[in-house]
Amino acid sequence: VQLQASGGGLVQAGGSLRLSCLASGRSLSRFALGWFRQAPGKEREFVAATDRNGGSSSYADSVKSRVTISRDNAKNTAAVFLQMNSLKPEDTANYYCAASARSWVLESGSTYDFWGQGTQVTVSS
Repeated sequence: VQLQASGGGLVQAGGSLRLSCLASGRSLSRFALGWFRQAPGKEREFVAATDRNGGSSSYADSVKSRVTISRDNAKNTAAVFLQMNSLKPEDTANYYCAASARSWVLESGSTYDFWGQGTQVTVSS
């Protein structure tokens, strides 16, 4: 499975972005999906995750109430999205989508099997 994240960019504080992640080689409908981010000089951190069916989700405390993860499990073009609102400069990072063959919500990066290349989000103050 190859994951392709997109939708990043430069936005002013308070603005919004919607990140998307599509897969090639295999549909994402059978995977639990998550978003992580990594800022320069910092470790990768969990942002949000959803289970295989999209019925359950989890968010990092730092983004809760500002971020929504969703997924579209269309048969051949399943995708995962991250709607980010009220962005802050501290949200600046490279955002990665990830997929796990497990079905439930996963917050640990070590439990994911496939990773996308990342999309850069920069929030100016």
